[in-house]
Amino acid sequence: MAESPTVCCIVLTCGLHPDGRVKKLLLDTLDSVTNMTYPNFNVIVVDNGSIDGSQDAVRAAYPGMKLIENGENLGFMKGSNVGLRYALEQKADWALLLNNDISVDPQMLSEMMKVAVADDTVGIVAPKIYFFSEPNKIWYGGGSINYFTGIIKHLGLREEDHGQYDQTVETGYITGCAILIRRQVMEKIGLLDPIYSPMYSEDADFSVRASNAGYKLMYVPKAKLWHKVSSFTGGGLTPVKTRLKVEHNLIFFKRYARWYHWLTIPICIGFMTLLFVVKELFKGNFAIVGALASGIGKSILSLGKRVDSTPA
Repeated sequence: MAESPTVCCIVLTCGLHPDGRVKKLLLDTLDSVTNMTYPNFNVIVVDNGSIDGSQDAVRAAYPGMKLIENGENLGFMKGSNVGLRYALEQKADWALLLNNDISVDPQMLSEMMKVAVADDTVGIVAPKIYFFSEPNKIWYGGGSINYFTGIIKHLGLREEDHGQYDQTVETGYITGCAILIRRQVMEKIGLLDPIYSPMYSEDADFSVRASNAGYKLMYVPKAKLWHKVSSFTGGGLTPVKTRLKVEHNLIFFKRYARWYHWLTIPICIGFMTLLFVVKELFKGNFAIVGALASGIGKSILSLGKRVDSTPA
């Protein structure tokens, strides 16, 4: 690569389990990320009030690495913004926001940057992401937003990889698990929107704002990453996760869907909700169903409120 723009890699972590499971995830992630072959990047860790000794572990394993200690759990969205602001302050050309529960191919950042520098209108770049536990099963092969059904989804989710998502293409949205952002994008549209605090749907919102500002969102399958899914939030489907996803998705569609999309969104969401409720009740997951109802209720109560907050 003739030119190597600077990249600030931001790993957000929050070790709230005294048994050290998150600390282990973080150190494994840092071992993987620091071995990337791209010639001009640095790694910072943003700690959201860990109580498992993650801070001391980072200082011991990587004494020269920048560690930002928030002192409390700010959530994914606000914690990520702390790291993104630091990248801007350091005049980094690009910021790569990463989860703390990943393993990357050594060539991942190099492959992403090949696409990033080839076109000044490329604003955000994403890799192909697999399940860590099933290394050939896709977790993210690009993203799509369907305004008629009210669905934000990962393409290829849970599909075995047979090369069906091997084209470098523009994509509908980029997941916050691994998102490479051009500096000028952040300067123009701001950072992740605090309306989605503590997490969920902020990545889709950021993607849409970047696209509306004229930037391309690129999916690069030659760049590969393996994700230990939901380790940050404790893994699996939880009542809190269910409530936040429902509430924040509806905020997102309230903000971006046109009037005619709302002719079909309630029908599609209602049908999918019914199927979900029946499935979870059959499993005995009454707390999940309650959280779903809570998320829908809060969203309905907020329908008259503004959703055009200023990202910071």
